[in-house]
Amino acid sequence: MNDPVSQVSGQHPSRWRIALLLLAVQLTFAGYHVSGKLIFRTLTPLDLAGIRVGLATPLLLAIAWFRDRTLPRLRDLPILALLGLLGVCLNQVLFAFGLYRTTATSASILMLAIPVFAVAIGAISGIEQIGWRRQVGIASALFGAIVMLHPSTLAFGDNATAGNLLILLNSLSYACFLVFQRPILRRLPWRTVIAWSFLFGSIGVEGLAAHDLIRLEPSSFSPELWGLLAYVVLLPTVFAYSTNTWAVHRATPVIVAAFVTLQPAATAFLAHLVLGETLSWQEVIGFALILAGLIRVSVAPRERRA
Repeated sequence: MNDPVSQVSGQHPSRWRIALLLLAVQLTFAGYHVSGKLIFRTLTPLDLAGIRVGLATPLLLAIAWFRDRTLPRLRDLPILALLGLLGVCLNQVLFAFGLYRTTATSASILMLAIPVFAVAIGAISGIEQIGWRRQVGIASALFGAIVMLHPSTLAFGDNATAGNLLILLNSLSYACFLVFQRPILRRLPWRTVIAWSFLFGSIGVEGLAAHDLIRLEPSSFSPELWGLLAYVVLLPTVFAYSTNTWAVHRATPVIVAAFVTLQPAATAFLAHLVLGETLSWQEVIGFALILAGLIRVSVAPRERRA
């Protein structure tokens, strides 16, 4: 039942296919910034994290079992538990509380720390060595994102500053998650890795959210709220996490992290498409720099991996 893309010995997907799928991931994450703020009008951050992980985990497990029919070995469980802590439990909870306290714009700016953290962690851990071409590409993409959304637009104040710090901690946690996936993806199918990461991570998330979840009355949820929750579970969770793990397996953690620089551009694009907001020359120039940087990162010669 495994598709050729998931086989180590199978045909490698083109770099453009990887890039297009990672672009789609960032579009879903950009939508999550907006939909999350709308959901918080009714639910708490722990409500959202609990529902998001609680519904996504069985879906990911079912997909992994249907396609892979693989169970992790005992030696793989500790790293899967660590991935669950970093990429699911800490990532979901920190981001939900951070987004609740700061603005969607501030969150999209601060997520730009992910590629910076990923490069540093990859180099320090020896999992990936980054050549100068990719360093230049990442710098160009980061600069383009800063041009689009100047850091002066960051929200401050006691509540917003706390939220900004939580988003930065979330970025560090997610960067570790991307980099530390690389070794175990040589032993396990990518669907199994993400599904079991969610299984372990869900233990912490549901434990933290249990008090908030038991008081919910789903029958009182509006159709709009159900629609937003369905979007959050299916696209920026099941689809995005699965695609990122697949891309880490087929490319590198740094390439996946570099595409985070598209989030401000994706947010601006969605605002233009859905809300009719105009795009300024500053945003167009910023997007061009991001695109040039990502092309440099994506097509640079493959660097050595530990």
